[in-house]
Amino acid sequence: MSERLRRWRMILGGEDADGTGTELSGVDAKRDSTLKALYDRDEDRRGGLGNSSPRVARWLGDIRGYFPSSVVQVMQRDAMERLGLRELLLEPELLESVQPDVHLVGTLLSLNHAIPERSRDTARAVVRKVVDDLEKRLAQPTRQAVTGALHRANRTNRPRQSDIDWNRTILKNLKHYQPDHHTVVPERLVGYGRRLPNVSKQIVLCLDQSGSMASSVVYASVFGAVLASIRSLRTQIIAFDTSVVDLTDSLTDPVELLFGIQLGGGTDINAALAYCQTRIETPRDTVLVLVTDLYEGGNEEEMMQRAQALKAEGVQVVCLLALSDDGAPAYDHDNAAALAAMGIPTFACTPDKFPDLMSTAIQNQDITTWAAANDIPVAAPADE
Repeated sequence: MSERLRRWRMILGGEDADGTGTELSGVDAKRDSTLKALYDRDEDRRGGLGNSSPRVARWLGDIRGYFPSSVVQVMQRDAMERLGLRELLLEPELLESVQPDVHLVGTLLSLNHAIPERSRDTARAVVRKVVDDLEKRLAQPTRQAVTGALHRANRTNRPRQSDIDWNRTILKNLKHYQPDHHTVVPERLVGYGRRLPNVSKQIVLCLDQSGSMASSVVYASVFGAVLASIRSLRTQIIAFDTSVVDLTDSLTDPVELLFGIQLGGGTDINAALAYCQTRIETPRDTVLVLVTDLYEGGNEEEMMQRAQALKAEGVQVVCLLALSDDGAPAYDHDNAAALAAMGIPTFACTPDKFPDLMSTAIQNQDITTWAAANDIPVAAPADE
């Protein structure tokens, strides 16, 4: 069997109309069987996994053995949507079989109040694993970008030893390289001056809890915990649907924070912004990141007035339509255009770009220019 014919057979599924006339064997036949269980479903339900938890657990184990991690995550998501496996995730033995990822955490959070007591420890372990993996990947870049931004505006040529910016010092003194000693002898030190406590920044993360924002909520919660660990920042995290809940006290443990969030329900952005206004102490030293798809269920006119008032007071307001790897989100284009017309940058952001975004915001630099430099499409005013 040629490699090309084999691949076409795997793609087309082996039904009468696939035209390959090819039979699979060995591992290929087992791969094909797992794909058929998920994707070959007509009115007679020839495929499918039924509602048997052990059978589903075996299938989850099979796909992890036959496909790479990125494919497994897609198939798990499709299984939840196509075969109605969300309820089966409430079984501890099934949870132990699933490959944890951000989307699975979002599903568990949406089922939070339905998870039986026997499954809660397993569900928390799944969420903890994903959160720990995200923190390992995101914490250091975030701390580095943000702490650099906090100090960058106050450089000095006579820094204390702990404040020396060694990268810039070496670059400035390369002409003083001593070949005999294989070292640079700096004549000029470049460093960061210490910022005074009264100019530290306040960060407010305002998170939409609607079901479509699940991945964004997971990432934002992890970033919130990392930002809260930076002493020069005063970080707060606010979650909302039709009501508003302040989760700032849970920032030390992002898993607890996530289980304090209830995905689903309506959306009242206006009420959330009203609450944020009461929490902002020094507007000109505040960055407010509103994470929402802008589908407002409350008072839309007042929402826009509050956003305008926050910006007029000097708050650096950024609206993220998504904070995830999922690509372009569905969002309210009219509201996005209205915010853009106020000069409020409105766009979707991937997690890898978020640390640099926060660095730009903390330095009060132009975020729209930053987005353009990073090839990020930004919502435009309606008349453009």
